[in-house]
Order: sequence, then structure tokens, then C-alpha cells
Amino acid sequence: MTHPTTRRTVLRSTAATAALATAGIAARTAPAHADAPREPGTAGPRIGILLYDGYSLLDPTGPAEVLSRVPGASVTMVAERRGPVRTDTGDVAVVADRSLDEAGRLDVLLVPGAGNRGLIAAMRNQTLLKWIRATNRHTRFTTSVCTGSLVLASAGLLDGRRATTYWASAEYLEKTFDVTYVPERYVESGKFLTSAGVSAGIDMALHLAARLTDDDTARAIQLAVEYDPRPPFDAGDWRRASAELRARALKLLEDSQV
Repeated sequence: MTHPTTRRTVLRSTAATAALATAGIAARTAPAHADAPREPGTAGPRIGILLYDGYSLLDPTGPAEVLSRVPGASVTMVAERRGPVRTDTGDVAVVADRSLDEAGRLDVLLVPGAGNRGLIAAMRNQTLLKWIRATNRHTRFTTSVCTGSLVLASAGLLDGRRATTYWASAEYLEKTFDVTYVPERYVESGKFLTSAGVSAGIDMALHLAARLTDDDTARAIQLAVEYDPRPPFDAGDWRRASAELRARALKLLEDSQV
């Protein structure tokens, strides 16, 4: 019987060959249970990622890609109701497998950021804020990406803390809440981890992976997902961007959102 070649079978074959070659042993010596499936979430942290209408796509999915590789971890998308939840552009939806009531006790909570419409609604959504506060009572880490820190602040969880957020929301964060803005890719303050905008969530997730396991495991995860960013332009730091470029960036976001 022939088997179709897929990315997964190629990766499995390559990884297995490399491992056997390194160990200097024959394939027949592999233990019989090597291919036995592992039930997710039985040995590691339970990670819940909150979805709400109008979130930014990479905010939940970038960290999910990293955190789902933490040994034994389970990663679940959670929303007010099960089903697809659309992003700020309206073009893409991610499925929430559990409702808030079904999420259970979480070791890690991640709150993504959103476009203006989705963010404002989330900051005013008492059902979400109440659930975030209740969930936070039992988490080992409560985290956010981008403007998700404004949602955590709206829930009263960042009072008196250092945190980061999307660069264009930094002034609002400090003026509206009792929070000290720190212009870093991610900031750890007690059990709270906040990241800067969108792509910074991947950096934060790798740091979180190390906190949940160890540095060597996090390094291996980084290599597994081949996270070695080398962007074609040196334009990702708002502190070095011109006023014109900052204005254009915000206009592009505004025009792309629904």
C-alpha cells in the first residue's frame, strides 16, 4: 500500500532518521510504544486562549503555535459561545471549541488584542471581564498580546503593575489605568505577562514556554517552529519610525478593519 506524502509524514521521517543516526542504532530497536498517541493536556498545563469578535489574527494563533508544542500542554480556544469567531478584518475566523462556561480551570490564560471596534466592545463586556477575573484566580500565568493588556486592565488585573501594549495604545493605557507602560517586546510583572503588538506575542510565548518548562525546551520549540525573524525592512520599532510612517501604519490598520 502506498501512502501520500504530506508535510507531516516528511517531518516524521526526517526527524526519525536523524534521531536514529545520532543515536547510532537501528530502527528495529525503537520501543513498540513509540508511535502510541498521547492524549493532549494530561501531563502539562491547560492553556486557554480567549477569542472575541474583532481580535487580531496573529495575537491568538502565533502564541498557540508555540504553546501547543510545550510537552503535555493542551491549548484551547475559548469564547462566549462555541463556534467561529471573526477577526478584525472580517476575512478569517478561528473556531472556539469551548464556551466560557466550559473552559474549566486554566493554568494559563491568554487575552489577544483587537481592532478598535472589537477592543472597545471587549473592554465594556462585563461577561468577559467577570470571567477573566474569575479565571485569573486560579491561573499560574495570565497573559495578553497587543491591546489585550487593555482588556486585562479593564478587568482590574493590572493595577499598580508594569505592562506593555501596542505602541499606539501606550499613552491611553497609562492615562486610563494605574499601569506603568514599558516599551519592551514583553513584560513580566508577577504572574502577568503582557506583550507588545501582534508579532511580539510569539516572543512572549517563547518566554512563557521557558517559564512553564525550561530554557532548553523553549529553545527547542523555537527551532521546531523555525522562528528566526529576519524582516526585509528595519521598520518594526515605533520609537525609530517617522511620524509619517507611524501615521501610515495606523491608517493601514484602520482601512483593513471592519
